[in-house]
Formats: sequence, structure tokens, C-alpha cells
Amino acid sequence: MIKNQPIMQLKDVSIVFEKRTGLFSKPTKIKAVNDVSLNINSGEIVALVGESGCGKTTLGKAIAGLLDPAEGQVFFNGIDVKKMNKKQFEEYRNGVQIVQQDSYAALNPARTIYQSLGEPLLHKKIVKDKKEAYERVCELLTTVELTPPEQFINKYPHQLSGGQRQRILMARAISLSPKLIVADEPVSMIDVSLRIAVLNLMARLNKTLGIAFVYITHDLATARYIAKNGKIVVMYLGELIEIGNVIEVIKDPKHPYLQALLSAVPIPNPWIAKQEKELPLKSLDMPSISNPPSGCRFNPRCIYATEKCEIEPPILRQFDNGLIACHNAEKIPKFVLPSIESVTVE
Repeated sequence: MIKNQPIMQLKDVSIVFEKRTGLFSKPTKIKAVNDVSLNINSGEIVALVGESGCGKTTLGKAIAGLLDPAEGQVFFNGIDVKKMNKKQFEEYRNGVQIVQQDSYAALNPARTIYQSLGEPLLHKKIVKDKKEAYERVCELLTTVELTPPEQFINKYPHQLSGGQRQRILMARAISLSPKLIVADEPVSMIDVSLRIAVLNLMARLNKTLGIAFVYITHDLATARYIAKNGKIVVMYLGELIEIGNVIEVIKDPKHPYLQALLSAVPIPNPWIAKQEKELPLKSLDMPSISNPPSGCRFNPRCIYATEKCEIEPPILRQFDNGLIACHNAEKIPKFVLPSIESVTVE
């Protein structure tokens, strides 16, 4: 696979869940992800950002093959996942791994680190015997900077810190030599002081092993840090609304939703912080994804919304150096970026 060639392609993907309000009630269908198209290139880092409940984790699970799309197609190495033969599907499942947010829940508390990492290698016949499995696990622990590996290999998850468990998850993910790792908020549950170390580890794995990453987060500061040479994908209520180079998008956001998020950034100056600042929004309340607004889903909150926005859903289109889903992008004033030492979407 050549770098900057799509390793993963999503075409018009929608994920639908059923919700029941009572035991005998008729289920209602909720589109958690609506008509998403996205290319992920070999060796690329993609930061997928958005508020809680916007559908970014659901989209990540669809990329990793943990959820089947109700509509649309998922391609891995140019092959439709639904049309793969057994060998191709095995390559897909090994080639796309996921690192969960909760490292404690993701590891079996009754198994040692060797058992969690070594037994899958034996089961998939990546190694010949237990001796080779032990050596390979030691190599993996060294790769994720848990050294000396003998100090960690026979421990249980509860005996490790959150940052160490997150590295174990990363070691488990790379044990199958994947082409793509979906990292779902991997640093949100560890100490702030350790987050940079884990992000640096991901960047090193990306550079040395050529692994592409989809970094799912609500923290724009860490998104900018990890994907500084990659792209950012912004989600709102199950839809992609802006895509582009992460530095360019955060410096000059085109979509009014992202502009509003960046306007809420705390300024590290007590005199400025004391001044009341009105956010460029008509409403602070986010609509429910189970009953989204007609037209543009952001229109009830958008100060630039027109009648067209209330009726016609915008399509993701080329605008300047990126993509944006907005009818009025050409008319929206240029955004003046505040200080962004720490930007979090709550």
C-alpha cells in the first residue's frame, strides 16, 4: 500500500439503532450516523472530533467492523467488506484494530498481561509456541515503552496504572501488524501529565510502523497535537460538517459550528476572562439525534441560517482547501482565532 492512498473508504454509510420506549412498544429507528463518506489514507492520522453523542464512536466501530452499516459501503484496500471472502475478511479484521477509552474494562481482570497478549498470537498462529509467544510479548511491551518487559508481563490489569494499561491496549493492537488503528479517546481517562507521552507513542508508531490512526476525541488541543500533519474531521449530530488539514481548519474554521466551539475557548488572561462573551449561537441546546431538525441539522442554532437551511440538507463540498457542509460558507465572516492552549468540546 502506497502512502496517501486510501486504505479505508466509507461511501454513504449510515448506522441505525432501534429504540423501544416500552416492552410491547414498536421500536423507533435512530440514525446515529447519517450518510457519511470518508477516505482514510495509508499512514495518515485522522482526528475525528465532535461533542458527546455526535456519533464519532459509532463511526469508529463501523470502521473497525464492530457495527454493520444499515446503508452504504465500507471498503478496505479497495474491497467491499460485505463482498470479501474468508481470507480477505480475516485480513480486514487483523488489519483494523481498535483501542478503547476504558483500558480497565477492555482487559480481562482475571488474565495476566502475557495471557491477554500472548494467547491471541498462539490462537492465530502468529507464533509457533509459548516460548516464542513470550518473546514476542516482551518485544511488544518494549515497543510501547513498558520496560523492562519482565516487570509487567506477569502482572494483572489492576496492578498497572491507567497510562500503563493504555499502552497494553496499544501493544495488543499492534500485535497483529495492523494497517489502521481506531483510537477512541485513548487519553481521556488518564492523568493529564501522562497524555502527551501516550500521544507521542501513537505518533511514533505511526511514523516507524506506518500505521494509520483514526483518533477520536472531543479535545481539539490533543487533536491538533496528534494530527498536526494529518486532517481533522468534524461531526455534528451524526454527520460530517467540515474536513481539512488540522492546522488550517483550527486556524481558519469555515463552519459556524466549529467557529462557535472555538469562540468558547477560555482565554488565559483574567481581565479578558471577566468580560462577558456572547457565543455566536441562536441556542445553546443541542437537538436530539433521535429527532434531528429538517434541512441543515445545525440550523436551529446557527446565526447565519436562511430559509434554505431549514429545508435543504447541505452536502459536503469543496471549499477553499477543505470540505464543508454549509449553504452559506461564502458569506460567513472570517473567524478570528482566540488562544487555543486547551480546547475541549463538552
